[in-house]
Amino acid sequence: MGLPVGTLMYLGVLWGKSARYGGGRMNLLISHMLDTAAVAERMWDGYLAPSVREMLERVSGGDGRLFFMWLCGIHDLGKATPAHQALDEEGQRAVLATGLQWRRSVVDGRRGRWRHDKAGGKIVRDVLSGVWNPGAVGWVWPLVAGHHGRVPSVSVYRGGGLSELHGRSPEWRDAQDAVLTVFTRCLGYAGLGDVEPVMTPSKAEQLCLSGLIVKADWIASDTRQGRFQGLGRLAEVSLAGARVRADQAWRSLRLRGGWGRLPHPAQGDLLQRRFKVSARPSQSLLVDIAWSIPSPGLIFVEAPMGEGKTKGMLAAVEVLAARFGTDGVFLGMPTQATCDPMYDEVRGWVEKVAPDLADHVGLLHGKRRFNLSWRKAWSTKDRGDLPAWDGSVGADEFGMDDVFGAGAVGASTCSCSEEISGPSEWFLGPKRGLLCPLVVGTIDQLLLAATRTKHVMLRFAGLAGKVVVLDEVHAADVYMRQFLSEGLRWLGQARVPVMLLSATLPPAQRSMLARAYLEGALGQVDADVSGLPEPEGYPSVTAVFAHHDGPGFLSGSAASWRPSQPVRVAWLPDVSRDGAAVVQVVKEKLADGGVALVVLNTVERAQRVYEQLAQAFPGEAELLHGRLCAAHRADRTRSCLEFLGPDAGKERPERRVVVATQLAEQSFDIDADLLVSDLAPVDLLLQRIGRLHRHQHTRRPPHLMQAEVLVTGIAPSKKGSVPELLGASCGIYGRHRLLRTAALIARDAGLPGEKQEGVVWSVPEQVPRLVAEVYGEGRFCPTEWSAAEESASEEWRTQEETRAAEARRFVLGRQGEWAKPTLDGLHVAGVGYASDEELRDAVVRDGEMAAEVVIVRRAENGYRALVGGAWLGVHGEACERDTVCDAAIGGLTRLPAKNGRLAAAVEKELRPLDGWLHVQGLRYARALVLEKSGFAHLAGFRIGYDERLGLTVEDETRP
Repeated sequence: MGLPVGTLMYLGVLWGKSARYGGGRMNLLISHMLDTAAVAERMWDGYLAPSVREMLERVSGGDGRLFFMWLCGIHDLGKATPAHQALDEEGQRAVLATGLQWRRSVVDGRRGRWRHDKAGGKIVRDVLSGVWNPGAVGWVWPLVAGHHGRVPSVSVYRGGGLSELHGRSPEWRDAQDAVLTVFTRCLGYAGLGDVEPVMTPSKAEQLCLSGLIVKADWIASDTRQGRFQGLGRLAEVSLAGARVRADQAWRSLRLRGGWGRLPHPAQGDLLQRRFKVSARPSQSLLVDIAWSIPSPGLIFVEAPMGEGKTKGMLAAVEVLAARFGTDGVFLGMPTQATCDPMYDEVRGWVEKVAPDLADHVGLLHGKRRFNLSWRKAWSTKDRGDLPAWDGSVGADEFGMDDVFGAGAVGASTCSCSEEISGPSEWFLGPKRGLLCPLVVGTIDQLLLAATRTKHVMLRFAGLAGKVVVLDEVHAADVYMRQFLSEGLRWLGQARVPVMLLSATLPPAQRSMLARAYLEGALGQVDADVSGLPEPEGYPSVTAVFAHHDGPGFLSGSAASWRPSQPVRVAWLPDVSRDGAAVVQVVKEKLADGGVALVVLNTVERAQRVYEQLAQAFPGEAELLHGRLCAAHRADRTRSCLEFLGPDAGKERPERRVVVATQLAEQSFDIDADLLVSDLAPVDLLLQRIGRLHRHQHTRRPPHLMQAEVLVTGIAPSKKGSVPELLGASCGIYGRHRLLRTAALIARDAGLPGEKQEGVVWSVPEQVPRLVAEVYGEGRFCPTEWSAAEESASEEWRTQEETRAAEARRFVLGRQGEWAKPTLDGLHVAGVGYASDEELRDAVVRDGEMAAEVVIVRRAENGYRALVGGAWLGVHGEACERDTVCDAAIGGLTRLPAKNGRLAAAVEKELRPLDGWLHVQGLRYARALVLEKSGFAHLAGFRIGYDERLGLTVEDETRP
């Protein structure tokens, strides 16, 4: 191969995985590199999106497939150093025998300072600096140095003290050169110079490549069931053999990509072909703009509730995917509850677009095992919901974890035989879910991909190459919008088409999000959005994109598919804890039948109101809130949709009351005859109104034929006085937006408590104007409220600035670094990593760490499930059976997230039951045990669970 014979012998002793982690046999470094390259080749053929392949072709000068194999294969170069080779006694003896030496006293005591990921970056810099141009070296080395989840700064290579760990002798430099050169020639390149890329990909494209390298490495590190077992003799190693191993592993893991390159849909009514319905004007507008946009861009879809945004969006996804070479879709929803109905709708659509992919749609949220459709597709016998190694546990200081073997945390017991049907369990592992070709999940999945966290590149790689859709984006507060904007910057730079769906967006928020996407797409800080058109009508579609090195815009509006309806809005003053006035009016309004939805802002108020209404209407009241256990929440949501949803028909009851918190605000497709709502900011109030008289052809009692909403959570007030607002509502939304919304209603309906007929809003016609008025600049409240408005406004501005600044500490690209051309230093001074749902909420939701527990009941000599009472065993060991495990997880419940004292106690005092330590899905769960009294005592709180009311929390420290 043109190398000295002496250097070639190094390849026969430098090991990549010890026998312990190589499936019983040591695996040579060159073998693992070729295995990873072969996996990358399979990813090219059967996983990478056409748009990603096209990017690699551009970067490599037309040799994208081979270049991708090379990039993935060199990730472990840093193992050709004393710091790594000294980790295994058996392996180091053979290395030392070749003349590669090190001072054991130095290396053994300091090897933790020089992990092989950082060392690999240095080898790339040292070996390629004299062969490639500096710019090419500058963007490739961070991909190698960051393949264990964090990208270091180039500063780690400055200064002394590491030469002994890295290999100071000429022999070590020759060995490192030989590993890289021989690997390169094994792939078919004549030499290192032939690999040099012809252009630098964007920073976002580099992040995508970094994540794909991690994926290839993880697959090639899997030694389960005979995959990639160690090859300890150089004569056994070849690219042809690695290809056979990769092919067998790929098939046994059942890995696959999305739909590839979709054919362009035929012109005509796409919705008719896909959903057997004629396109409404707003849906046709959206599809037309998807056809017209000249390059991948950001599309705002603003339409009223029930307009058909979902079907129009799915048709537009198909068009965008076909035009821009995306291989799948990520659909982000605001909550776990809104994911489930969307998951079923997306699966139905996929059955028409790519039938073989229908069972490969992933669902990403913490309670997905309670979704029957997902379980049917993804959970098979002996498999279940298998969390796999996430690269963040164990002794990974040196990258030595037995990441897939029997000793690994979360190791699978599945035989992975070809007979087990369904999608690949590989995607069920932490941090891997977004890599599934088609995904429905919470918006947190995207927000976390915009944080400076460990393995963020893996998450971003799961978004690049997809069409990204986010629903109900108006629900993102100022804290979440920092991550949303950051995510849009990276997606814009990666040329990912994005759709944002909302009932309506305040103009300032629309401009902020458009600017963020264009900053990425144009590579400009503070991109100019002065040309962003304000929608002329409603519903509307607005697109922004990079065009000829500048911003481009498209905009249009359409008539709503159904005429606006008058909605009477009136006051129902009540700030009491038990909601006495609310109960009384619902009893009066439903005396002769009807369906009422009561949306209250706190769990406690909802529980108290429900108790009274349940007594008034036995068997006809339902309660929904975030502190129900998983089983009850899933069952009640399903029941509401069954009897009050669009397909209820004759099943719709004569009378029903649904008392809910904000869960009913978004993607909750029920139809109510009457709405009673606590005061909320106008956009959210309008979302609640979207459940009122929602479906056509619904049978309604004569006395409820007029759509009516009664706004409560406000006290009676006299002319000239500022109304008293429910304190808890101010804590949730801030007094500023609530005062301005109250002023909007009072302007025409009068003050709360005055004799008045209410105000009639034309919905959806007036929706944009109502939102714009409340969210506009300048004073809006009556003159008598001016002082209160100014005080609330100042408090709101201070809080917004504080929260935004707090969020910016965690965003992926720090201020002033967006223009950096490479990933160098991405994780310097970062926040560590967030691998679980609790920490994710703390990072991207601006809350206390959510205290989520699995509630179980103490029984004679053991435990029983919270719901159904299934016997869990003396120590919980019966949960090793899937049906019992499901029963236990049905008790998953979230404690009050804002109570720091309670959350800290959960973290400090609660642990899994002893019998759960080897149970997938429960091994990390914190058990809250209700004693025979029915209560648990924790941090001064008495905690119980009522079958009807859900979680109850009483602070025993209060007098």
